[in-house]
Formats: sequence, C-alpha cells, structure tokens
Amino acid sequence: MIFKCARLATVGLTLLYACQTPASEPTAAAPSVNNADTDLIQRGQYVAQLGDCIACHTAKGGAVMAGGLELKTPMGTIYSSNITPDPETGIGRYSFEQFDTVMREGKTPAGENLYPAMPYPSYAKMSEDDMRALYAYLLQDVTAVKQANLHADMSFPFNQRWGLSLWNWMFVDAQPFTPDPSKSEVINRGAYLVQGLGHCGSCHTPRGLAFQEKALSDAGSRGKHYLAGETVEDWRALSLRNLWTVEDTVQLLKTGQNRFATVSGNMADVIHHSTQHFTDADLTAIASYLKSLPPGKDDLPMPSVAIAPVTAPDTLFTTRGGLGYTQFCADCHRPDGGGVKGMFPPLNGNPGILASNPATLLHITLTGWKTAETAAHPRVWTMPGFARLADDEIAEILSFVRSSWGNDAPAIKPAQVAHMRKQLNPDTHDPRAFVTPRLANLLTASNADQVVRGMRLHLQTKALLPDNVGNALNCTSCHLNAGTVADGSPFVGVSAFFPGYAPRAGKQITLEERINGCFRRSMDGKPLAVTSPDMQAMVAYFDWMKMNTAPGDKVAGRGVGKVDPGIKPDMGNGKAVYVKQCAVCHGDNGQGLIHADGGFIFPPLWGDESFNIGAGMARTYTAAAFVKRNMPIGFHEQFPLGQGGLSDQEAVDVAAYFSHQPRPDFPDKVKDWPNGGKPVDARY
Repeated sequence: MIFKCARLATVGLTLLYACQTPASEPTAAAPSVNNADTDLIQRGQYVAQLGDCIACHTAKGGAVMAGGLELKTPMGTIYSSNITPDPETGIGRYSFEQFDTVMREGKTPAGENLYPAMPYPSYAKMSEDDMRALYAYLLQDVTAVKQANLHADMSFPFNQRWGLSLWNWMFVDAQPFTPDPSKSEVINRGAYLVQGLGHCGSCHTPRGLAFQEKALSDAGSRGKHYLAGETVEDWRALSLRNLWTVEDTVQLLKTGQNRFATVSGNMADVIHHSTQHFTDADLTAIASYLKSLPPGKDDLPMPSVAIAPVTAPDTLFTTRGGLGYTQFCADCHRPDGGGVKGMFPPLNGNPGILASNPATLLHITLTGWKTAETAAHPRVWTMPGFARLADDEIAEILSFVRSSWGNDAPAIKPAQVAHMRKQLNPDTHDPRAFVTPRLANLLTASNADQVVRGMRLHLQTKALLPDNVGNALNCTSCHLNAGTVADGSPFVGVSAFFPGYAPRAGKQITLEERINGCFRRSMDGKPLAVTSPDMQAMVAYFDWMKMNTAPGDKVAGRGVGKVDPGIKPDMGNGKAVYVKQCAVCHGDNGQGLIHADGGFIFPPLWGDESFNIGAGMARTYTAAAFVKRNMPIGFHEQFPLGQGGLSDQEAVDVAAYFSHQPRPDFPDKVKDWPNGGKPVDARY
C-alpha cells in the first residue's frame, strides 16, 4: 500500500518549502539553442522525467511547466514557478550559467535565494551534460506560457531569505556526484540518480534541527541516516535502505505496484510523471543501489519471497475490529488480507501496515487513496476516506489489520486517530439521511451468536449453504456489505414491511418467503426450510437491521433507487461500457473473477453460475439503477466502496447488455404476476 518518494513539493513540515523562481532581469541574453540537436533535446526530456519537474511546476488544470501550484505550509503559502521558455514570466532569458546556478545553488539571476524544497542540494550532483540537456529541453521543446509568477505569502521570519545564505553555507554541498571506484557501474548509476536527479532524500531522509537533510548521500559517518525514513506532510516516507529484491523494486517504480505494496500519497504522482518513464536499465540501477544500502536499526526486514497465502483469522467475526474490517475493508482487501492483484493491495506483510509509525496508514484511512496511473495499470483504483467512522472504530479496525494474517505491529489507539484527524481535518459531510449500521454492534445483541450467524449467511451463502445455492453468488452479491450500503439493497428496516403484498407473487408473503425467493431466483437454488436454524438466523439478522422502523415508514437509501425507464438502451455502447468498466472484475465473458483457491472474488454476471431470468437483476432498469449507484467499485471516493460513477445512459446501456446475456431459466416464471402488472423489462 505504501511507498513514498520525494518530489519538489513534498519536503513539508519545515521552512524548506518550494518557492517561486521569479522572473528576473538577467545579466545577459540567453544564447540561442535553436541548433540543439534532437538527441540532446530528447535526452533533456528524459532528464526532466528523472527529476520529476512536471509534478510541481504544473498547477492542477494548468499549463505544463507554467507553475502556479499552490503549496500550503504552516509558515504560509507558496506557489511553484513558471519554468517555460517565456522571456517575461519564465526562464526564456536565462543563460545556461544562470540556469546552472539556480539548479545547483538555489540562487536566481536576480540574486534571490530559493527555499530548499526546490531540491538544489540534490540537483547540485547533476553532471554538466545532464544539466545542458535539461536546459536545451526546457528552452527548446517546452511550450512558452506567459503566466506571471505568484508571490509567496510566508510569515515572519520565514519570509526573510537572507538567512538562507547561512543555511546554504552550513548544509549544501554543491559538488557534482563522484563515482565510487569500489562500486560497480550499475551501483554508481543508481547512486547518481537517487542522490541527484531523483532527490529521494528530500522525503525519505530524516531532518535535523535546522530541517536540513541529515545526509545527502550514504558516504561518511552521517551516511547511516540517508534514506532512513521521515514523516512528511503527515505521511510516513518509509526507509528505502535494503528494499525488496531488485526485481520487486523495479516493478514498483515502473507500475506503482508489486507483490508486497502499492504506492500511495504523492508517490503516485512520482510514479505517474516520473519513474514509469525510466529505462529498465536505470530502474535496475536505482533498485540495485537501494538494495546495497545496509538496513537501519529500525528498518523492517523486507520480504524477498512471495508471502504465503493465508486464511481469514479466527477473530474476523468475533471481534469488533474483525467485523468492522468485514464491513468496510474485506470487499477489496479480502478476508484473507491478500487484496486483489492489480487492483487492491495486500495487507498481509504490507510495510505501510507494519510500520511502527502508522502515519501513512492513518492518513490513507481518513482521507482515501488512489493507485498510480501507469502504462501497466492505466485504470486508477480508489479507496474512499473513512473519516465518517469514529476514532474508536478506526482504531479497532486498524488494530485488527496490524495483528492479523501474520502481521505483528502495535495496536492503534483512538487518540492517535484523533490526532491525525485534527491534523488533516478530513471532510465528514454526508448529504444522505441513510445511517450505516455497524456490524461491530452485532456483538452487543442479546442473541449475538444468532445474528452474527445470520450476517455470515448473507456474506458466505455459497460456502455455508451449498445445498441451497445453485450458482456462484452470495446474498451480498446484490445486498452490498451484508445489506449495509445505501441504495445497494440494504436490509435496514426491511423486516418492518413483512408480511407484505408482493406484486410478482400476487399475494401477501412473509419475510421467509421473500428470502427463499432469492434462493430460487438470484442464486438459482433451492428454498431453505422455514423452521431451520439458519433461516431463523437470517430472519434474526433482518430483525436486528429493523432498527426503529415501523410499517409505512420511508427508509432513506432503501432498495436500489430508480432510473428513468424512458431511456432507450444502446446495446453496442453497453458492450463498450462493460469492456471498459466491468470486465476487469466480472470477466471478459461475464464469468466473474476467480480466486486462486477456486472461489469467486467478484461474481459472474451471466452464464450458468449467475442469476436466472427470474431474478430482479435480470430486469434492465432494476439492474441499471443498481449499477448507477453501486458500480463499479473503487471508481471514486463515494463512501464506503468508492462505488458508482456511470451516467444514467451508460448504466442503462450496460445493464441491458449483461442482463440479456445467456443465463439459467426459471421454470416457475409462469406463476409470476398472476394479477397483472408485469414490468416491461421482464425477461419473460
């Protein structure tokens, strides 16, 4: 889940924040680079990627390299600078010598000192050839944008830049990188990239009392501090010393994911804009260099072999933390903590989970997470923030995570959550009236064993009731998170409306009959004996979910909502939407996503293992309403699954596409709607 590297805007916590590089009055006109050859410019573009220039010098929605990215700090607000070749507001009049001085010494042609979050202490190690190539690229190939630089608004005394001259004298070593003759060419190349252009130490090296990096390389007596980990902007940038295997680190830098972790925070931007573009040779050099660094005294041992598959812990359904995890985390990270390859990171053995400093884990939990967008993984997966949960709930869940599947890390205390919440001030506004039941509270029920069993029967229907389920579905395939998600067919208040009239049956039916309808239709199976303990447990769970609902009450979030039946489906577009948005979870041919153990991670949408034509989901507009509000998951920041995001038309199109694919028949369909009123989108 967690791996974090430096970029220009992420030094944080200190006076060392990036500032604008204001347009200056240069001492001499810049020499022409019109004759710079294509190879030099291409090399310069690559150098810019190595240095991740675009990440800080491009505002959200702004022109590339034109600056203006707002960076709020405890000392004030600063803005990144325009580094396009515009002669008035950018660097178009900079001579190479002036450019070189800015990059190596942090001093503009006007003589103004930059704040060292512009990582000139690292860029000082650049070779002259790389510096000239970067200069040629920025002036020759980047589009000039006339955009005035914004002045920093720093509080006293941080707005007094004269003090930076003393700081530079004390802490900046402006000497270019010198290869170590005792090390291989590969290791030396990796050291050059990590220490220089990559400026990884800006985030991953601990800071001293003057907020200086305690070491700018691994050399000398202070070298033990280099890349040993630091807390930056309420993220824990982990130690990069003695990482995973070279191959695993290469994979992470190339794709944003490996067997053990997925990047988070600003590191996702670093991967997107920078490291995914590195050559394999450079990635290997970086990984080899990091692997060569001896671990620090507080470093976790990094695994070198795949973590063996594990099973769900015994405490999954017997503890508040386990039940909280089941409700809010298990759909993506799975009961075994193994995640879903290419989508959701594993939690077992994850360095961000196990870190003694849980800052990143708390940050992600409260504010959410996104994967890096890369060529290997172009789809961005998200996790919503869970700030709506109370501090004690989050502490319970995270403590469960840190102590399960072989994990052995200290428990999280509610006070730690509260402290991070105060630092981040995450949004907790919920415009909906729906109150999400907490499965953890099942343990306080007088019939706790029975209602927990009932909940499990909804989550694990196929496994616990194999004689009654005829396909690969569980109740929770349609009733999300065991019936606790608004507009995801929740169970809140449902039992208050039974016995009740069912138009499809043409009569009054009991709750038990309604449950058995799902067994026969959605799960293409056999009814469960009404007097059986398992049916009684399922009913008991519904009764627990009744809350204070009375017959006739309107329950917010009940059902799956509505979609205008006047929208005409486009089957061709439905197929396109399915391929783009649905196939990754439900399979190219609707077969579902199968776990290594043969079970289903995500359910099939058609074929023999899916619902039959008598199910509600076989109806186009019922399915469309469900899809509109709940699919895909991990798509944006909607609580609690990152669910939804398609337009009404897209939802109707894709619902029509998959609902009309081949699926089992329902022989008793002839008995449906005996009193008329059959919906127009019924499959029969």
